[in-house]
Amino acid sequence: MTKRSLVLVTLGALIVIAAGAVLYYIFGPEHRRVQNASSSPVIGKAQVGQSAPNFVVATTAGLFDLSKVDKPVFLEVFATWCPHCQRETAVIDRLFRRYRDRVAFVGVSGSDTAMDGTSASSQVDLLQWRQRFNAEYPVAYDPLLNVANLYLQGGFPTLAVIGRDKRVIYLSSGEVSYGELSAAVEKALR
Repeated sequence: MTKRSLVLVTLGALIVIAAGAVLYYIFGPEHRRVQNASSSPVIGKAQVGQSAPNFVVATTAGLFDLSKVDKPVFLEVFATWCPHCQRETAVIDRLFRRYRDRVAFVGVSGSDTAMDGTSASSQVDLLQWRQRFNAEYPVAYDPLLNVANLYLQGGFPTLAVIGRDKRVIYLSSGEVSYGELSAAVEKALR
């Protein structure tokens, strides 16, 4: 084999290896972990000032049917793997302790990926997340992601406040301060 042929074969092999590495990086097992707290494939139908899309979920405190709730609602759509959601739990717990008698709280899973970032979400994953991050408010596992498809605003967590009249008063994505969320809840209570 000539020196030129050897260089061409080596170069061709390197190109094939590089292409394989790129394809593995894009489509390999880590592909599921590309989601992060600031991005999500879903933009829900819910909009501030509009009627809140109805949903029914089985929570850790029983059945939650938005159409049958006669007080304002605080909704969180979260992912157990999301660090922003994990930190926001403390803020929501504080709101829950203050408003639980006047506002219905519910957190609903919105991702098909579990807390470990690689396996599939499940009811067990949700309960482990709740225990690990001390979520005091009711949470629900939504395997079909119905609530996420209605409310998610492109990132986790998505937080919504719904008035007694079933109109969306507040809708935001990402970590939000206690003060901002408390003001939205107070507005719903007026």
